[in-house]
Amino acid sequence: MSGELAIHHLGGGLGLGPNPFGRDVANLALYRALARYGGFERLHLLTSVETPVAAMAEALQGATPLTTQIETGSLLEIGRARQAGTLFRGKADLAELAWARRGSTHDNAYSLVGLIHTIAPPTTREEIAQASLAPVQPWDAIICTSPAVHDSIRTMFEGWTDYLGARFGGDRRPMPQLPILPLGVELDEIAAKADRPDVRHAVRARLGLEEEDVLALWVGRLSFFEKATPQAMFRAVEEAGELAGRPLHFALTGWFPDPAHRDYFEAVGQAYAPRSTIHWINGNDPVNLGEMWAAADVFLSLVDNIQETFGLAPVEAMAAGLPVVASDWDGYRFTIRHGQDGFLAPTMFPSPGPPSIRLLRRHLLRLDSYQAYAGQAAQYTAVDVGAAARGLADLASSRELRQRMGAAGRARVREIFDWKQVVKGYRDLFDQLADLRRQAPPQAPGFRLNPVHGDPFLDHRSFASLSLTADTEVRLRPGIDPATDQALVGDIKLDGYAEGWRASRLELQGLAMDLQGGGWCRVGELVAPYPSDVRAQVTYGLVWLCKAGVLDWR
Repeated sequence: MSGELAIHHLGGGLGLGPNPFGRDVANLALYRALARYGGFERLHLLTSVETPVAAMAEALQGATPLTTQIETGSLLEIGRARQAGTLFRGKADLAELAWARRGSTHDNAYSLVGLIHTIAPPTTREEIAQASLAPVQPWDAIICTSPAVHDSIRTMFEGWTDYLGARFGGDRRPMPQLPILPLGVELDEIAAKADRPDVRHAVRARLGLEEEDVLALWVGRLSFFEKATPQAMFRAVEEAGELAGRPLHFALTGWFPDPAHRDYFEAVGQAYAPRSTIHWINGNDPVNLGEMWAAADVFLSLVDNIQETFGLAPVEAMAAGLPVVASDWDGYRFTIRHGQDGFLAPTMFPSPGPPSIRLLRRHLLRLDSYQAYAGQAAQYTAVDVGAAARGLADLASSRELRQRMGAAGRARVREIFDWKQVVKGYRDLFDQLADLRRQAPPQAPGFRLNPVHGDPFLDHRSFASLSLTADTEVRLRPGIDPATDQALVGDIKLDGYAEGWRASRLELQGLAMDLQGGGWCRVGELVAPYPSDVRAQVTYGLVWLCKAGVLDWR
């Protein structure tokens, strides 16, 4: 069992913006869980922006200080991945990471592990599919968060590799491992917020609810493009009130990525649920969210969008002790047991055919945005309103049923979806991949760089007259004084651009002074005194001196 883990985090800090995507929320929660419960001695956070270690550690720790040591570094620091044995990425595209591994070391130096958050965007599917073309190995994996995602993405890989075989010949089906591991929640934290009778009483009073009133709750983005069209939910709430003999209250605790869409939602609510009381709560406020976990009686989420793959909100609701009424949809089907933790309303697609192909092609041809593509597909995804209404009505009519299903859901979260349990599955996966690496025969790759995304000075070498080699000769240009030349001693801002790739100004001045005799000198002789790991910086410096007119070359 490795005591270290490297995380490829494309951003800098670990905070969330005002309109966070579920992917960002889930990744931050996962990083925290790995730091708190993973049992790692050291966690390497590799970022694109230099970030203080203290800030990262503070973002990851909970009420108690971390025992895991947090270190930060650059995304380019392959050595940290080798040291850790696993490089984890909170996205599903592994192709470029696999090429970077091969170009810097060898394929079995460490494992690559990605995580699927959505498989709907065509660009995302293309990124995932590239794993079949890149040097991704059997000790690499892309985690699927539900069986529905696993089945869908395996079908995609099989179709893609069948096409490659038909196009180029061969019968191999290269693809990474596709283990199923769920996302998780902090059960104890959510339960503590939910189990507050005084808060429950105060919030319900503020919202105008009487003791026997039933409050259904939605949590999440309010987007008919990428989350759920609201008509089915409003109609189900209205019909449930009729069946139960008393109108329900419905609190939409979330945020509008596009504020203009609030008018759309409000109009639907007035039209489809005229006798139900609708509450609009700012879900970006954590205080509001915690209060609603305490105040609600039932959780309602009739998601119908292909953007969704797992769905954290229903699991959070189960952790809060709420029974759930949800659409029978991808990850929801995996997390919620129909008749035990709540009720699942059946869903239906149209038959595949030309209209949906044209719908996709409009997006691929950039006629429609991805949001429009997903939103249009959702308009033709049906959720059984009657089934959802009956489930809501049954729960509204029976406090005992609400308590029993809520308790069952919380017990299920404690057993399977609490981060403490989920992280064990991650550790087991990392160890299994490490075993596969150790058993693999030595690798002798024929291509160390991606021929499509290779070295720019190799891919474009036909552009220049020649490439600098050890036999290239350079000399100080006549009339140049290294002690006073602006390129070597000046403070010109543009001269400092991209200077991190070359030797320092002081080192380059020394090289120029060594050439003051006026004769030609081979580059190989000039760089020979330098350690091998810095010679490239010296040669880049020589090219820059030629560019700046300090040196001649031949």
